[in-house]
Amino acid sequence: MGERIPMVEIFETVEGEGTRAGFPTVFVRLFGCNLRCVWCDTTYSYPPAEAERTMSIAEIVQEVLRYKSRHVCLTGGEPLLYGERSRQLILALAGIDRIADIHIETNGAIDLAPFIGRIDSPKVRYIMDYKLPDSGESERMFIGNLALLRQQDELKFVIASRADFDEAKRILETYPTEALPMFSPVWSTMPPAELVALMLEHGLANVKLNMQLHKIIWDPAKRGV
Repeated sequence: MGERIPMVEIFETVEGEGTRAGFPTVFVRLFGCNLRCVWCDTTYSYPPAEAERTMSIAEIVQEVLRYKSRHVCLTGGEPLLYGERSRQLILALAGIDRIADIHIETNGAIDLAPFIGRIDSPKVRYIMDYKLPDSGESERMFIGNLALLRQQDELKFVIASRADFDEAKRILETYPTEALPMFSPVWSTMPPAELVALMLEHGLANVKLNMQLHKIIWDPAKRGV
């Protein structure tokens, strides 16, 4: 594919989760993922679906410039799947003067060292989604990433059960990280009130509850929001 990257969509909305929730944000969604989590809500971003188009890095930058937001979310699928092309895209987005924040949603199964070690822009942050047992992909996690994450980064755990909660707590106790830990409930099996009760019961004072605003504002299945 040369310098072109398989794409799903580029759109502007408000960030739905994490520390920048509520800010107008341009989402750049790349196609392809190396995991198959059982509760994935973006299955259209990986095979057997097909990439809707490919774009060059220059074309992606030009599309982002059409919008007014100062925040960019690079997501997927898995946006770091393309190695050097992914790195060059991050650098190009960081080079846009009016962009103040670029957060990269990565799935925990990609080594972050080549990215954190070679991209020094203060605009760039990583939101690593550490997969727990109920995802079906917990064995694929690159555990060394936890030591690489920095204070500006975020460490997300999607909690679908008490077993997931216990494992997330164990990971935080066993592998210290500077990133902000966030617990996201799977509403159908872990109601938010139940997750909050567990967080308080176990004294997780440094963990942030992470709710998905976009699924509250719009239909959870709606794309482009």
